[in-house]
Amino acid sequence: MSLNGTAYLILGMLSIESDRSGYDIRKAVESSVSHFWRESYGQIYPMLKRLAAEGLIIPRQSNSKGRPERQEYSLSAKGRACLQDWLAAPYRDDPPRNEFLLKLFFGRSASPNACVQQVKNFQDKNKSLLSALLGIERWEQANGGGNPHLPYWLLTLSFGIAHLRASIEWSDAALATLESANPTATAGAKKRLKGM
Repeated sequence: MSLNGTAYLILGMLSIESDRSGYDIRKAVESSVSHFWRESYGQIYPMLKRLAAEGLIIPRQSNSKGRPERQEYSLSAKGRACLQDWLAAPYRDDPPRNEFLLKLFFGRSASPNACVQQVKNFQDKNKSLLSALLGIERWEQANGGGNPHLPYWLLTLSFGIAHLRASIEWSDAALATLESANPTATAGAKKRLKGM
């Protein structure tokens, strides 16, 4: 059986908490791994049906008082074994696609200020995301005590924080490089940015 990342994401989410609907899984993704892994409803719902058909998850109808019936899923023993096999296998390096780096690569053909503005926007986005991740880290450390998954969650969080800090440091060096390559363009961009 050949499964993709969506399948393993679902199995992993159900290993943390059972009896989740497709909506619950999507919300869990948004509140946990969305900084480095995204899935749409259009990917999750068909995969839930496939995983159930293959016996990796167990569907059941939920009858909560005052709520409409909904389909919930739990991990089967076969699904848990499949997840454990996947977790033990070496990870694949999927080829990255980064529009920012592609634009920077062809930057010589851009207007004089375009690359400076791209790097500045990249830096601003990374500073904003770093602030958000540091807030999550503080919250998790203050409120996540006792959760057996916390050390693993904090590892992914610290990776993101280290990556963002390195990207911000790189941005400073890139702006210096662009300034030495085209001092008038960088000076004009700095003047406009100060006026914002």
